[in-house]
Amino acid sequence: MIAVLAGGTGGAKLARGMLDVVGAAELTVIANTADDVEIYGVHVSPDPDLITYWLADRIDSRGFGIAGDTWHLMDALEDAGHPTWFRLGDRDLATHLYRTHRLGEGATLSDVTAELARRWGLDLRVLPMTDQRVETRLDVEGEGEIGFQDYFVARRHAVPVTGVRFAGAETARPGPGVLEALHEADVILLAPSNPYVSIAPILAVERIRRAIERRRVPCIAVSPLIGGRAVKGPAAVMLQRLQGGTTPVQVAQCYSGLIDALVFDLSDAQHADAVAQHGVRPVVAPTLMSDADARRRLAEACLDAMAVA
Repeated sequence: MIAVLAGGTGGAKLARGMLDVVGAAELTVIANTADDVEIYGVHVSPDPDLITYWLADRIDSRGFGIAGDTWHLMDALEDAGHPTWFRLGDRDLATHLYRTHRLGEGATLSDVTAELARRWGLDLRVLPMTDQRVETRLDVEGEGEIGFQDYFVARRHAVPVTGVRFAGAETARPGPGVLEALHEADVILLAPSNPYVSIAPILAVERIRRAIERRRVPCIAVSPLIGGRAVKGPAAVMLQRLQGGTTPVQVAQCYSGLIDALVFDLSDAQHADAVAQHGVRPVVAPTLMSDADARRRLAEACLDAMAVA
């Protein structure tokens, strides 16, 4: 069984490739929930939904949202002069309305995520990292802390970040099934997601991190950078500012003591020896997931890394 820790588009893409390779019965995805936000009166859970839409092959061509969605509600809010910097399609909004209603009835985030996965025809488990509220807070130079969606969406991650913390993580408990998935896994995979704002929130839940530290199976990470640059998003900028560089070495350092191998792109092959010097096995492979075949090949490379880690 493969347990994938994921957030964002890179994590969702690799989870979809892994589904093709190992099948639903052998795959569990543990999703970041520190991006969750209350907006327009609904509870939005971006990463579990993004992962679910990708796994169900209902993702929009933009890489997020639901394929074929419409925008009537957002257009009406704009006409009324309401801020719509956080845009939600009509069908996507229906997901959040359903979640909010069920949470109001006393269901947990894990309950609702499982219900939504079944609604989209998925037989595998998408597990929120926790049912408690954890919030990514970013320290912006000269300004202080702001919320993740303010940073990522409203400001298009264009402001310099000097630190990240996860409010609530110190008391959060792993969601139902999370520890069991880690204990039963044949391999634990840290997806090619931003180490600071997609994977680190999951690892900030103490019992999750401890389970990985005490694992008896390989733990493999995939770098989100190609040639020192992010495919999309602020990962490279954050690594440069907070870790001092954008090579696979800096990615490995983000997971110090947690991983046995790091998969990174052919364009970064010259850093293999430096990664090995940090006690992490380098695995060089094409990592750009441009289509379904590329996603499957990267998933297979991760399984190959498992065999030698």
